[in-house]
This record gives sequence, structure tokens and C-alpha cells, in this order.
Amino acid sequence: MWTHFRGSNLDGIAAGNGFPVSWNDSSHVSWRTPVPGRGWSSPLISGNQVWLTTEENREMRALCFDWTSGDMIHDLLVFHPDTLYRKHSVNTYATPTGAIEEDWLYVHFGRYGTACLDRETGETRWQRTDLQCEHIQGPGSSLLIYRDKLIVHMEGSDVQYIVALDKKSGATLWRTQRPKEIYDQLEPIGKKAYITPIIIRVEGRDLMISNGSAACIAYDPETGEEVWRIIQGEDSTISMPVESDGTLYFYTSFVVDEAGKYCELMAVDPRGKGDITSSHIKWRLSSPILQLPTPVVVDGLLYTVDSRSLLSCIDGETGNVLWSEKLKGKYNSSPVYADGRLYLSSTSGTTLVFRAGRSWQPVSENKLEGEIWATPAMTTGAILMRTSGFLYKIGNP
Repeated sequence: MWTHFRGSNLDGIAAGNGFPVSWNDSSHVSWRTPVPGRGWSSPLISGNQVWLTTEENREMRALCFDWTSGDMIHDLLVFHPDTLYRKHSVNTYATPTGAIEEDWLYVHFGRYGTACLDRETGETRWQRTDLQCEHIQGPGSSLLIYRDKLIVHMEGSDVQYIVALDKKSGATLWRTQRPKEIYDQLEPIGKKAYITPIIIRVEGRDLMISNGSAACIAYDPETGEEVWRIIQGEDSTISMPVESDGTLYFYTSFVVDEAGKYCELMAVDPRGKGDITSSHIKWRLSSPILQLPTPVVVDGLLYTVDSRSLLSCIDGETGNVLWSEKLKGKYNSSPVYADGRLYLSSTSGTTLVFRAGRSWQPVSENKLEGEIWATPAMTTGAILMRTSGFLYKIGNP
């Protein structure tokens, strides 16, 4: 199972062992199948199905492949808008990753629509095209299933809101606006965000952590009511928050001061109410702006690669950088952890494998044809890797 962006727990950690550590186009590839169109959404895995989304000629599609053979099971036209609005050159109209559960697949294309599909028949259960915002640079926020709700983020230059939809009907259960008193101070271009939220458990209650362009906010996922906020930033956030052992980690949007532009990686005690900016930050590290990949936290160590391709291992308790390595290439895919190793893929199609630990221990570099922008999915000893042209299932023989 791999039910959301960055896994069923949205933490980038795969269960099990036996995952391959070396491969190329002709070695350890169980199958390779062409993926039509363009999209950076990650694969979702449930049972014998692998799902992802794509866009071609204004057609927003959901594709389903057989886990064993790679054969296509469904090629479903979900939305066909009359107009495509502008996006960033590195983005796609099918960047958001959907979510999957036993009988249903949920897909999201930002302002172009959100839908629930029957996994077996491919029929549309419901769809919404009325959730609108001006993304400016295209959609990016992925979906989150929480109990009977589907959480959708719509944060553009014009409006910034979060909605919880009824999974069965698509009806709006609650809708929360980002705080006007904070966002009114920003330029319109800075109000957008592309983040995916997480759910954490704090003192016996669930909190949804949602890191917008001006503030990281904890909401009650049942009602959409704000619990606490940390205010910082002037422009969009992309990287997801992560949590481990009671500490929350997230990258702020960027700040401009006399030193220039920078963002910060923060460690936060998530127990609190109201504005906790001055009271609950455990440590903070300055970082380059435009942070795309989301960190992974394993055994108290945080692994992250910044927008200048500096890979670092950070002590989650103290914020001390234990080691850093300057990498070649560009990394927009988030790292994934499995069986003592981390997997980090570059836009050039190379995946770096290295051991988790307090020292730098590289294992292998593995090249596939095309570019890799999508974060891989990993389950039962196999890796599902989406490149710019193909979907690969990589496994040990």
C-alpha cells in the first residue's frame, strides 16, 4: 500500500525490506510502461493497482496500471477544461498526487477539478469544478484523506482556503480561509502555496498541520478551526511539514531582510494555542529559498536536500548539522527511506542511494532514461519510479 504522496503515513518511510539498491534501464526492472502526456504526480498503490495522473491536450486523465505486469487497466478522462491557465515552466497541470483507499480513488488537478472514481469500474462517483483560485504557477498541493473527509488546499494569489469534502458525496463539510490579518500584508504573488498537510497526534487530539505562505497553522481537522499559528514568510511554501517523536519540522516561506532572501527550517513543539511564534520554536536553521523537497526523519535524524542541492543530515533534537554533501544536479523529488537506506532522485534521472546514519555513507547511483520529478512509491520490496516518459517497477530478481 502507498496511499498518499510520500506514503500511507505521508512521512516518506516505506515498510519492509528487500528493496533494490542498484538498477538501470536493463537491470532489476520488473517492467517499464510508457506514460502518455505530462505530470509529476506520484504513483499510488493499492492491491494490484498502480494509479497516477497526467495531462495532454487539455485532457486531465487518471491512469491505472497492473502491479504485476505493468499493463494499463484504465485510461480515464476526468476533466477537459476549455482553457489552461499559466503555470511555471517546471510545473505540470497534473502535479498534485491523489489519494486512494479500498474502493475509491481521489484525484486533484487544482482549479481544473477534484473527483472521486470507482477503482474497479473507473466510473466517476462525484466531481467538483467550483473550487477555484489563481495558482499563477500551476497546481501543486496533494490530497489528504482524514476519516470521512478529503482535505483540499486551494491557495492562489487571489484567494487562500482549505476545504474538507465529504468522501462519499463531495459536498463541502467545512471551509477555512487563511487569516486575513496576515495575508493582507503580502503582495498577491506571495500569497500562493503548494503544500500538502499532515495529521499529527498531540495530547490526545488530532491536528492538521498546514504550512501556508505566511504562517504554519495547526487546524482541528474535524472543524477547520485554528488551534495555533507560527507566523513567518512573504512568499509561497512547497515542502510538506514532517513530524517525529513529538517534534514538528517545516520550512518557512522566504524572508527578505538586509542579509537578502532566505527561508528557515524550524523545529517546533506542537503543544500550544494561539500565536506560538515566540514560545514553541525549539531551533531554526537558515536555508536557501524555494524549498521543494520534503525532509525525511528517521531515528531522530532529519535528512533534507535544499534548493542548492546541498544534502544534509541534522540532529532532530538539537538542530546540529552532522554532515552535508554538495550533490550534482537538481532535486525536486523528495527523499524516501526504506530498510536502512535513503533514496533521492534528481531531475536528470539519477537516484542516489545512501545509508541512514550520523556519517555520510553513499551506496550507489542509478540512472534511468528521462527526468525524475515525481517522488517514488515503495512497497513490498519494489520501487515505482515515474520518469518524464515511463513508469518503472524496480525490484530485486
